[in-house]
Amino acid sequence: MNATILLITFLTYTALLFFIAWATSRKTDNQSFFTGNRRSNWFLVAYGMIGASLSGVSFMSVPGDVYNNNFYYLPMLLGFLVGYGVIAFVLLPLYFRMNLTSIYTYLDKRFGNYSYKTGASFFILSRLLGATVRTFLVVYVLYNFVFKAMDIPFSVVAIVFVGIAILYTMRGGVKTIVWTDTMQTTFMIIAVIAAVVFICNELNWNIGEMFSRVFSDKHSDVFNTEWSAPKHWLKQFISGTLVPIAMTGLDQAMMQKSLSCKNIRESQKNVVTSVIMMIPVNILFLTLGAILAIYINENPQLIEQITLASGKFEADKIFPVVAFSLKSIVGVFFFVGLISAAYPTCANALTSLTTSSCIDILDMEKRKWNDERKKKIRLQVQFTLAILFVLLIIMFNIIKNDAVINMVYQIAAYTYGPLLGLFMFGIMTKIKVFDKTVPFICIAVPVICFIIERYIFSFGFSLILLCAALTFAGMLICSKKK
Repeated sequence: MNATILLITFLTYTALLFFIAWATSRKTDNQSFFTGNRRSNWFLVAYGMIGASLSGVSFMSVPGDVYNNNFYYLPMLLGFLVGYGVIAFVLLPLYFRMNLTSIYTYLDKRFGNYSYKTGASFFILSRLLGATVRTFLVVYVLYNFVFKAMDIPFSVVAIVFVGIAILYTMRGGVKTIVWTDTMQTTFMIIAVIAAVVFICNELNWNIGEMFSRVFSDKHSDVFNTEWSAPKHWLKQFISGTLVPIAMTGLDQAMMQKSLSCKNIRESQKNVVTSVIMMIPVNILFLTLGAILAIYINENPQLIEQITLASGKFEADKIFPVVAFSLKSIVGVFFFVGLISAAYPTCANALTSLTTSSCIDILDMEKRKWNDERKKKIRLQVQFTLAILFVLLIIMFNIIKNDAVINMVYQIAAYTYGPLLGLFMFGIMTKIKVFDKTVPFICIAVPVICFIIERYIFSFGFSLILLCAALTFAGMLICSKKK
Protein backbone atom coordinates (compact mmCIF):
# COMPACT_ATOMS: atom_id res chain seq x y z
CA MET A 1 0.00 0.00 0.00
CA ASN A 2 1.15 3.55 -0.72
CA ALA A 3 3.06 4.85 2.33
CA THR A 4 2.14 8.44 1.43
CA ILE A 5 -1.57 7.69 1.90
CA LEU A 6 -0.86 6.24 5.34
CA LEU A 7 1.30 9.22 6.29
CA ILE A 8 -1.46 11.66 5.29
CA THR A 9 -3.95 9.56 7.30
CA PHE A 10 -1.64 9.65 10.32
CA LEU A 11 -1.16 13.43 10.15
CA THR A 12 -4.89 14.10 9.66
CA TYR A 13 -5.85 11.90 12.59
CA THR A 14 -3.21 13.51 14.79
CA ALA A 15 -4.44 17.00 13.87
CA LEU A 16 -7.99 16.01 14.91
CA LEU A 17 -6.61 14.67 18.18
CA PHE A 18 -4.83 17.94 18.93
CA PHE A 19 -7.96 19.93 18.13
CA ILE A 20 -9.93 17.96 20.73
CA ALA A 21 -7.05 18.34 23.20
CA TRP A 22 -7.03 22.10 22.65
CA ALA A 23 -10.81 22.38 23.05
CA THR A 24 -10.86 20.41 26.33
CA SER A 25 -7.73 21.81 27.99
CA ARG A 26 -8.65 25.48 28.18
CA LYS A 27 -8.80 26.89 31.72
CA THR A 28 -7.29 23.77 33.25
CA ASP A 29 -5.18 23.40 36.39
CA ASN A 30 -3.39 20.61 38.26
CA GLN A 31 -6.70 19.22 39.54
CA SER A 32 -7.98 19.05 35.96
CA PHE A 33 -4.90 17.01 35.08
CA PHE A 34 -5.19 14.62 38.05
CA THR A 35 -8.97 14.28 38.58
CA GLY A 36 -10.75 16.14 35.74
CA ASN A 37 -12.19 18.35 38.54
CA ARG A 38 -14.48 15.34 39.23
CA ARG A 39 -16.93 16.43 36.53
CA SER A 40 -16.48 13.72 33.88
CA ASN A 41 -19.56 12.27 32.20
CA TRP A 42 -19.88 8.63 33.34
CA PHE A 43 -21.00 7.28 29.94
CA LEU A 44 -18.13 8.94 28.09
CA VAL A 45 -15.70 7.46 30.62
CA ALA A 46 -17.28 3.99 30.20
CA TYR A 47 -17.23 4.15 26.41
CA GLY A 48 -13.67 5.47 26.31
CA MET A 49 -12.50 2.70 28.65
CA ILE A 50 -13.16 0.19 25.85
CA GLY A 51 -10.43 1.70 23.70
CA ALA A 52 -8.13 2.17 26.70
CA SER A 53 -8.58 -1.45 27.79
CA LEU A 54 -8.22 -3.00 24.35
CA SER A 55 -5.21 -1.03 23.08
CA GLY A 56 -3.05 -1.80 20.07
CA VAL A 57 -2.29 -5.21 21.58
CA SER A 58 -5.91 -6.35 21.31
CA PHE A 59 -6.33 -4.72 17.93
CA MET A 60 -3.65 -6.93 16.38
CA SER A 61 -2.79 -9.72 18.80
CA VAL A 62 -6.30 -10.89 19.73
CA PRO A 63 -7.33 -11.49 16.08
CA GLY A 64 -3.86 -12.88 15.32
CA ASP A 65 -3.87 -15.20 18.33
CA VAL A 66 -7.03 -16.93 17.04
CA TYR A 67 -4.93 -18.59 14.33
CA ASN A 68 -2.93 -20.55 16.94
CA ASN A 69 -5.26 -20.56 19.96
CA ASN A 70 -8.81 -20.48 18.55
CA PHE A 71 -11.40 -18.72 20.76
CA TYR A 72 -9.58 -19.73 23.99
CA TYR A 73 -9.62 -16.03 24.95
CA LEU A 74 -13.42 -16.14 25.40
CA PRO A 75 -13.51 -17.82 28.88
CA MET A 76 -11.23 -15.02 30.02
CA LEU A 77 -13.79 -12.48 28.79
CA LEU A 78 -16.51 -14.22 30.81
CA GLY A 79 -14.32 -13.85 33.87
CA PHE A 80 -14.27 -10.09 33.22
CA LEU A 81 -17.91 -9.90 34.35
CA VAL A 82 -16.93 -11.09 37.84
CA GLY A 83 -13.77 -8.98 37.96
CA TYR A 84 -15.49 -5.73 36.99
CA GLY A 85 -18.23 -6.47 39.53
CA VAL A 86 -15.58 -6.50 42.27
CA ILE A 87 -14.21 -3.20 40.96
CA ALA A 88 -17.65 -1.54 40.92
CA PHE A 89 -18.98 -2.74 44.27
CA VAL A 90 -15.87 -3.33 46.40
CA LEU A 91 -13.02 -1.10 45.24
CA LEU A 92 -14.83 2.03 44.02
CA PRO A 93 -16.81 2.53 47.28
CA LEU A 94 -13.50 2.27 49.15
CA TYR A 95 -11.78 4.83 46.91
CA PHE A 96 -14.65 7.32 47.04
CA ARG A 97 -15.11 6.93 50.79
CA MET A 98 -11.44 7.81 51.31
CA ASN A 99 -11.59 10.60 48.66
CA LEU A 100 -8.43 9.32 46.98
CA THR A 101 -6.58 10.99 44.11
CA SER A 102 -4.03 8.19 43.92
CA ILE A 103 -5.54 4.82 44.86
CA TYR A 104 -2.25 3.69 46.45
CA THR A 105 -2.76 6.19 49.27
CA TYR A 106 -5.03 3.47 50.70
CA LEU A 107 -1.97 1.33 51.44
CA ASP A 108 -0.43 4.14 53.47
CA LYS A 109 -3.52 4.44 55.66
CA ARG A 110 -3.95 0.66 56.00
CA PHE A 111 -0.37 -0.58 56.50
CA GLY A 112 2.12 2.27 56.48
CA ASN A 113 4.58 4.18 54.34
CA TYR A 114 6.72 1.20 53.23
CA SER A 115 3.67 -0.65 51.91
CA TYR A 116 2.43 2.53 50.27
CA LYS A 117 5.69 3.20 48.42
CA THR A 118 5.99 -0.49 47.47
CA GLY A 119 2.48 -0.57 45.97
CA ALA A 120 3.03 2.67 44.03
CA SER A 121 6.43 1.46 42.78
CA PHE A 122 4.97 -1.84 41.56
CA PHE A 123 2.25 0.06 39.71
CA ILE A 124 4.80 2.35 38.07
CA LEU A 125 6.88 -0.65 37.01
CA SER A 126 3.80 -2.58 35.82
CA ARG A 127 2.28 0.24 33.83
CA LEU A 128 5.60 1.37 32.40
CA LEU A 129 6.43 -2.12 31.08
CA GLY A 130 2.89 -3.02 30.01
CA ALA A 131 2.19 0.24 28.23
CA THR A 132 5.54 0.27 26.44
CA VAL A 133 4.95 -3.29 25.16
CA ARG A 134 1.56 -2.21 23.79
CA THR A 135 2.93 1.02 22.32
CA PHE A 136 5.87 -0.85 20.81
CA LEU A 137 3.51 -2.99 18.73
CA VAL A 138 1.98 0.06 17.08
CA VAL A 139 5.30 1.81 16.53
CA TYR A 140 6.55 -1.44 14.98
CA VAL A 141 3.70 -1.42 12.45
CA LEU A 142 4.07 2.30 11.76
CA TYR A 143 7.74 1.78 11.06
CA ASN A 144 7.40 -1.31 8.84
CA PHE A 145 4.43 -0.17 6.76
CA VAL A 146 4.98 3.60 6.55
CA PHE A 147 8.34 5.00 7.60
CA LYS A 148 10.74 2.18 6.68
CA ALA A 149 10.24 2.92 2.99
CA MET A 150 11.27 6.51 3.73
CA ASP A 151 14.50 5.35 5.46
CA ILE A 152 13.38 6.86 8.77
CA PRO A 153 14.93 4.94 11.73
CA PHE A 154 12.73 2.99 14.15
CA SER A 155 13.97 5.12 17.08
CA VAL A 156 12.76 8.32 15.38
CA VAL A 157 9.29 6.83 14.86
CA ALA A 158 9.19 5.89 18.57
CA ILE A 159 10.18 9.40 19.64
CA VAL A 160 7.55 11.03 17.39
CA PHE A 161 4.74 8.73 18.56
CA VAL A 162 5.46 9.15 22.29
CA GLY A 163 6.03 12.87 21.74
CA ILE A 164 2.57 13.29 20.23
CA ALA A 165 0.96 11.39 23.13
CA ILE A 166 2.63 13.58 25.74
CA LEU A 167 1.88 16.82 23.89
CA TYR A 168 -1.87 16.30 23.58
CA THR A 169 -2.24 15.35 27.28
CA MET A 170 0.27 17.83 28.68
CA ARG A 171 -2.26 20.43 29.80
CA GLY A 172 -5.61 18.70 30.15
CA GLY A 173 -4.56 15.30 31.56
CA VAL A 174 -7.62 13.25 32.57
CA LYS A 175 -10.02 15.95 31.38
CA THR A 176 -8.61 15.66 27.85
CA ILE A 177 -8.23 11.86 27.90
CA VAL A 178 -11.93 11.27 28.62
CA TRP A 179 -12.82 12.98 25.31
CA THR A 180 -9.94 11.70 23.18
CA ASP A 181 -10.58 8.12 24.35
CA THR A 182 -14.20 8.47 23.23
CA MET A 183 -13.12 9.53 19.76
CA GLN A 184 -10.49 6.82 19.51
CA THR A 185 -12.82 4.03 20.68
CA THR A 186 -15.31 5.02 17.96
CA PHE A 187 -12.69 4.92 15.21
CA MET A 188 -11.33 1.58 16.45
CA ILE A 189 -14.74 -0.16 16.40
CA ILE A 190 -15.55 1.28 12.96
CA ALA A 191 -12.20 -0.02 11.68
CA VAL A 192 -12.85 -3.59 12.89
CA ILE A 193 -16.38 -3.66 11.44
CA ALA A 194 -15.05 -2.31 8.14
CA ALA A 195 -12.32 -4.97 8.08
CA VAL A 196 -14.90 -7.73 8.63
CA VAL A 197 -17.14 -6.36 5.85
CA PHE A 198 -14.35 -5.97 3.29
CA ILE A 199 -12.72 -9.35 3.96
CA CYS A 200 -16.11 -11.12 3.81
CA ASN A 201 -16.76 -9.35 0.51
CA GLU A 202 -13.39 -10.61 -0.76
CA LEU A 203 -14.44 -14.15 0.21
CA ASN A 204 -17.88 -13.65 -1.43
CA TRP A 205 -19.71 -14.23 1.87
CA ASN A 206 -22.96 -12.66 2.97
CA ILE A 207 -23.60 -12.24 6.69
CA GLY A 208 -25.27 -15.66 7.00
CA GLU A 209 -22.36 -17.41 5.32
CA MET A 210 -19.93 -15.54 7.55
CA PHE A 211 -21.53 -16.85 10.75
CA SER A 212 -21.84 -20.33 9.27
CA ARG A 213 -18.19 -20.52 8.18
CA VAL A 214 -16.76 -18.95 11.33
CA PHE A 215 -18.65 -21.07 13.85
CA SER A 216 -18.14 -24.33 11.93
CA ASP A 217 -14.41 -23.69 11.67
CA LYS A 218 -11.96 -25.21 14.18
CA HIS A 219 -10.73 -21.73 15.10
CA SER A 220 -14.03 -21.02 16.87
CA ASP A 221 -13.38 -23.71 19.53
CA VAL A 222 -13.89 -22.03 22.91
CA PHE A 223 -12.78 -24.50 25.59
CA ASN A 224 -9.29 -25.94 25.91
CA THR A 225 -9.73 -28.98 28.18
CA GLU A 226 -6.06 -30.01 28.43
CA TRP A 227 -5.30 -29.31 32.09
CA SER A 228 -1.56 -28.80 31.64
CA ALA A 229 -2.09 -26.23 28.86
CA PRO A 230 -1.53 -22.56 29.82
CA LYS A 231 -4.88 -21.69 28.18
CA HIS A 232 -7.03 -24.32 29.86
CA TRP A 233 -10.54 -22.82 30.09
CA LEU A 234 -10.63 -22.71 33.91
CA LYS A 235 -7.23 -21.00 34.07
CA GLN A 236 -8.51 -18.50 31.53
CA PHE A 237 -11.71 -17.82 33.51
CA ILE A 238 -9.79 -17.33 36.78
CA SER A 239 -7.40 -15.01 34.98
CA GLY A 240 -10.34 -13.11 33.51
CA THR A 241 -11.64 -12.55 37.03
CA LEU A 242 -8.34 -11.45 38.56
CA VAL A 243 -6.65 -9.60 35.69
CA PRO A 244 -9.24 -6.77 35.48
CA ILE A 245 -9.21 -6.39 39.27
CA ALA A 246 -5.44 -5.99 39.15
CA MET A 247 -4.96 -4.25 35.79
CA THR A 248 -8.03 -1.99 36.03
CA GLY A 249 -9.22 -1.83 39.64
CA LEU A 250 -5.70 -1.49 41.08
CA ASP A 251 -4.34 0.51 38.16
CA GLN A 252 -4.13 4.27 38.57
CA ALA A 253 -4.47 4.78 34.80
CA MET A 254 -7.91 3.14 34.64
CA MET A 255 -9.23 4.23 38.04
CA GLN A 256 -8.13 7.83 37.57
CA LYS A 257 -10.86 8.29 34.97
CA SER A 258 -13.50 6.49 37.06
CA LEU A 259 -12.61 8.67 40.04
CA SER A 260 -13.11 11.75 37.86
CA CYS A 261 -16.89 11.03 37.75
CA LYS A 262 -19.18 13.23 39.82
CA ASN A 263 -20.04 10.62 42.47
CA ILE A 264 -19.87 6.94 43.39
CA ARG A 265 -23.13 6.03 41.62
CA GLU A 266 -22.00 7.48 38.30
CA SER A 267 -18.60 5.85 38.68
CA GLN A 268 -20.22 2.44 39.29
CA LYS A 269 -22.50 2.90 36.27
CA ASN A 270 -19.39 3.70 34.25
CA VAL A 271 -17.60 0.46 35.24
CA VAL A 272 -20.64 -1.82 34.79
CA THR A 273 -21.52 -0.25 31.44
CA SER A 274 -17.94 -0.51 30.19
CA VAL A 275 -17.72 -4.27 30.79
CA ILE A 276 -21.16 -4.86 29.23
CA MET A 277 -19.96 -3.06 26.09
CA MET A 278 -16.51 -4.64 26.23
CA ILE A 279 -17.71 -8.26 25.87
CA PRO A 280 -19.37 -7.92 22.42
CA VAL A 281 -16.52 -5.74 21.17
CA ASN A 282 -13.99 -8.44 22.11
CA ILE A 283 -16.18 -11.12 20.49
CA LEU A 284 -16.10 -8.98 17.36
CA PHE A 285 -12.29 -9.08 17.52
CA LEU A 286 -12.33 -12.89 17.89
CA THR A 287 -14.73 -13.22 14.95
CA LEU A 288 -12.39 -11.08 12.86
CA GLY A 289 -9.54 -13.38 13.93
CA ALA A 290 -11.38 -16.46 12.65
CA ILE A 291 -12.16 -14.73 9.35
CA LEU A 292 -8.50 -13.74 8.98
CA ALA A 293 -7.39 -17.32 9.71
CA ILE A 294 -9.75 -18.71 7.04
CA TYR A 295 -8.64 -16.03 4.57
CA ILE A 296 -4.90 -16.70 4.85
CA ASN A 297 -5.49 -20.46 4.64
CA GLU A 298 -7.26 -19.83 1.34
CA ASN A 299 -4.47 -17.47 0.23
CA PRO A 300 -1.27 -19.33 1.23
CA GLN A 301 0.96 -16.80 -0.56
CA LEU A 302 0.34 -14.42 2.38
CA ILE A 303 1.83 -16.86 4.86
CA GLU A 304 5.32 -16.05 3.54
CA GLN A 305 4.84 -12.40 4.53
CA ILE A 306 3.74 -13.41 8.04
CA THR A 307 6.64 -15.82 8.60
CA LEU A 308 9.95 -14.48 9.90
CA ALA A 309 13.28 -15.30 8.25
CA SER A 310 13.90 -17.75 11.12
CA GLY A 311 10.81 -19.70 10.01
CA LYS A 312 8.67 -18.62 12.97
CA PHE A 313 5.05 -17.73 12.19
CA GLU A 314 4.40 -14.22 13.61
CA ALA A 315 0.68 -14.10 14.48
CA ASP A 316 0.71 -10.37 15.26
CA LYS A 317 1.32 -9.63 11.57
CA ILE A 318 -1.77 -11.47 10.23
CA PHE A 319 -4.17 -8.53 10.45
CA PRO A 320 -1.85 -5.88 8.94
CA VAL A 321 -0.61 -8.19 6.16
CA VAL A 322 -4.17 -9.08 5.11
CA ALA A 323 -5.43 -5.49 5.43
CA PHE A 324 -2.62 -4.04 3.33
CA SER A 325 -2.95 -6.79 0.71
CA LEU A 326 -6.55 -5.74 -0.08
CA LYS A 327 -7.93 -2.46 -1.41
CA SER A 328 -6.31 0.75 -0.16
CA ILE A 329 -9.43 1.68 1.81
CA VAL A 330 -9.05 -1.49 3.92
CA GLY A 331 -5.48 -0.55 4.78
CA VAL A 332 -6.58 2.96 5.74
CA PHE A 333 -9.34 1.61 8.03
CA PHE A 334 -6.86 -0.78 9.64
CA PHE A 335 -4.32 1.98 10.11
CA VAL A 336 -6.82 4.37 11.69
CA GLY A 337 -8.06 1.62 13.99
CA LEU A 338 -4.54 0.77 15.05
CA ILE A 339 -3.50 4.29 16.01
CA SER A 340 -6.92 4.78 17.64
CA ALA A 341 -6.20 1.79 19.84
CA ALA A 342 -2.62 2.80 20.52
CA TYR A 343 -2.79 6.47 21.45
CA PRO A 344 -4.98 5.87 24.56
CA THR A 345 -2.51 3.28 25.87
CA CYS A 346 0.43 5.62 25.66
CA ALA A 347 -1.42 8.77 26.76
CA ASN A 348 -3.25 7.12 29.69
CA ALA A 349 -0.04 5.52 30.89
CA LEU A 350 1.92 8.76 30.80
CA THR A 351 -0.86 10.61 32.64
CA SER A 352 -1.34 7.98 35.36
CA LEU A 353 2.39 7.43 35.81
CA THR A 354 2.85 11.17 36.19
CA THR A 355 0.04 11.27 38.76
CA SER A 356 1.43 8.36 40.78
CA SER A 357 5.02 9.64 40.60
CA CYS A 358 4.00 13.15 41.74
CA ILE A 359 1.58 12.14 44.48
CA ASP A 360 2.91 8.78 45.69
CA ILE A 361 6.65 9.14 45.23
CA LEU A 362 7.22 12.91 45.47
CA ASP A 363 4.35 13.47 47.98
CA MET A 364 3.15 16.52 46.02
CA GLU A 365 -0.16 16.79 47.93
CA LYS A 366 1.71 17.01 51.24
CA ARG A 367 4.14 19.68 50.07
CA LYS A 368 3.44 23.38 50.53
CA TRP A 369 4.32 24.22 46.95
CA ASN A 370 2.42 26.80 44.91
CA ASP A 371 0.58 25.74 41.74
CA GLU A 372 3.30 27.06 39.46
CA ARG A 373 5.99 24.92 41.09
CA LYS A 374 3.73 21.86 41.10
CA LYS A 375 3.08 22.32 37.40
CA LYS A 376 6.80 22.66 36.66
CA ILE A 377 7.65 19.47 38.58
CA ARG A 378 4.75 17.61 36.92
CA LEU A 379 6.07 18.52 33.46
CA GLN A 380 9.59 17.41 34.41
CA VAL A 381 8.21 14.05 35.56
CA GLN A 382 6.19 13.68 32.33
CA PHE A 383 9.21 14.28 30.13
CA THR A 384 11.37 11.88 32.16
CA LEU A 385 8.74 9.15 31.80
CA ALA A 386 8.47 9.85 28.06
CA ILE A 387 12.22 9.28 27.68
CA LEU A 388 11.90 5.96 29.56
CA PHE A 389 9.02 5.01 27.24
CA VAL A 390 11.11 5.56 24.14
CA LEU A 391 14.09 3.62 25.52
CA LEU A 392 11.93 0.63 26.48
CA ILE A 393 10.17 0.62 23.08
CA ILE A 394 13.56 0.47 21.37
CA MET A 395 14.59 -2.37 23.70
CA PHE A 396 11.43 -4.37 22.90
CA ASN A 397 12.19 -3.96 19.21
CA ILE A 398 15.53 -5.67 19.80
CA ILE A 399 14.29 -8.59 21.94
CA LYS A 400 10.78 -9.21 20.52
CA ASN A 401 10.33 -13.00 20.31
CA ASP A 402 6.76 -13.75 21.39
CA ALA A 403 3.15 -12.81 20.67
CA VAL A 404 2.81 -9.42 22.31
CA ILE A 405 -0.47 -10.17 24.09
CA ASN A 406 1.20 -13.07 25.92
CA MET A 407 4.11 -10.84 26.90
CA VAL A 408 1.76 -8.21 28.35
CA TYR A 409 -0.09 -10.67 30.56
CA GLN A 410 3.14 -12.33 31.69
CA ILE A 411 4.40 -8.94 32.83
CA ALA A 412 1.05 -8.29 34.54
CA ALA A 413 1.18 -11.54 36.51
CA TYR A 414 4.59 -10.83 38.03
CA THR A 415 4.00 -7.15 38.78
CA TYR A 416 0.27 -6.76 39.41
CA GLY A 417 0.09 -10.05 41.38
CA PRO A 418 1.84 -8.67 44.50
CA LEU A 419 -0.27 -5.49 44.21
CA LEU A 420 -3.44 -7.62 44.14
CA GLY A 421 -2.22 -9.53 47.20
CA LEU A 422 -1.62 -6.30 49.12
CA PHE A 423 -5.11 -4.96 48.49
CA MET A 424 -6.75 -8.35 49.12
CA PHE A 425 -5.04 -8.60 52.51
CA GLY A 426 -5.99 -5.03 53.39
CA ILE A 427 -9.65 -5.37 52.39
CA MET A 428 -10.33 -8.94 53.53
CA THR A 429 -8.62 -8.77 56.93
CA LYS A 430 -8.10 -6.31 59.75
CA ILE A 431 -4.69 -7.74 60.57
CA LYS A 432 -1.74 -5.37 60.90
CA VAL A 433 1.64 -6.30 59.46
CA PHE A 434 5.22 -5.23 60.03
CA ASP A 435 5.29 -2.51 57.41
CA LYS A 436 9.04 -2.77 56.74
CA THR A 437 8.73 -6.42 55.66
CA VAL A 438 6.29 -5.68 52.80
CA PRO A 439 8.91 -4.59 50.20
CA PHE A 440 10.86 -7.83 50.74
CA ILE A 441 7.69 -9.95 50.37
CA CYS A 442 6.68 -8.20 47.14
CA ILE A 443 10.15 -8.64 45.63
CA ALA A 444 10.52 -12.29 46.67
CA VAL A 445 7.12 -13.42 45.37
CA PRO A 446 7.75 -12.77 41.61
CA VAL A 447 11.08 -14.61 41.87
CA ILE A 448 9.41 -17.65 43.48
CA CYS A 449 6.58 -17.58 40.93
CA PHE A 450 9.03 -17.42 38.02
CA ILE A 451 10.82 -20.54 39.31
CA ILE A 452 7.50 -22.41 39.74
CA GLU A 453 6.22 -21.37 36.30
CA ARG A 454 9.49 -22.22 34.57
CA TYR A 455 10.43 -25.50 36.25
CA ILE A 456 7.43 -26.99 38.07
CA PHE A 457 3.98 -26.18 36.61
CA SER A 458 2.60 -23.73 34.07
CA PHE A 459 -0.23 -21.58 35.41
CA GLY A 460 -0.63 -19.60 32.18
CA PHE A 461 -2.42 -16.28 32.62
CA SER A 462 -3.70 -17.44 36.05
CA LEU A 463 -0.15 -17.04 37.40
CA ILE A 464 -1.41 -13.74 38.80
CA LEU A 465 -3.49 -15.74 41.32
CA LEU A 466 -0.37 -17.56 42.56
CA CYS A 467 1.51 -14.25 42.94
CA ALA A 468 -1.39 -12.70 44.86
CA ALA A 469 -1.81 -15.78 47.09
CA LEU A 470 1.88 -15.94 47.98
CA THR A 471 1.90 -12.21 48.79
CA PHE A 472 -1.16 -12.71 51.01
CA ALA A 473 0.56 -15.64 52.77
CA GLY A 474 3.77 -13.67 53.23
CA MET A 475 1.91 -10.79 54.87
CA LEU A 476 0.09 -13.24 57.11
CA ILE A 477 3.42 -14.67 58.25
CA CYS A 478 4.76 -11.17 58.93
CA SER A 479 1.60 -10.01 60.74
CA LYS A 480 1.70 -8.41 64.16
CA LYS A 481 0.48 -10.69 66.93
CA LYS A 482 -1.78 -9.24 69.60
